[in-house]
Amino acid sequence: MEELKKVLEGQIALMKPELQEKVKGLSMDTKMSLMAILAMHSRYSERATMRQVMTEVLSDFQSVLAGVMTDNPEQTADSARRLANHRIPVGGLLPYLGIENITDERLAILNGFNDSVEGNALKLAAAAEAGDMTTAASLVGPIASGCVACHGVFRGQPGLSNLLR
Repeated sequence: MEELKKVLEGQIALMKPELQEKVKGLSMDTKMSLMAILAMHSRYSERATMRQVMTEVLSDFQSVLAGVMTDNPEQTADSARRLANHRIPVGGLLPYLGIENITDERLAILNGFNDSVEGNALKLAAAAEAGDMTTAASLVGPIASGCVACHGVFRGQPGLSNLLR
């Protein structure tokens, strides 16, 4: 928990003051929810932007599809796990979501998107490892739907954030 708190503090230190103020004003429930999402990841970048991370996620998703289509459970499972444990971009997720979205109400939906994308990716990996490629294939759609839903809420013009120092 202390290690995650340090990660979050390091991310906040990279933010411009107006974003820092918004983040510090979030409820404890929202902060704990964000820390829970961070806890699911073990790769934090000091350079990769959200666009670069999402390009990696897309590549992993395409590799999942290739594994499913070629009946390759190992490729499918490995790619799905990589997708679920995607890199966290420099400064964390918040600088890329738009300052207008840094509210308790708006950020509350992140958990659902996280479950839809990363949770289903882990289920897909488990199914592939068990040799159940039919179940693995059935989870591709829910993962894609989670991606599209999150983009619909949080992604404006793809690119860099102007909320990092």
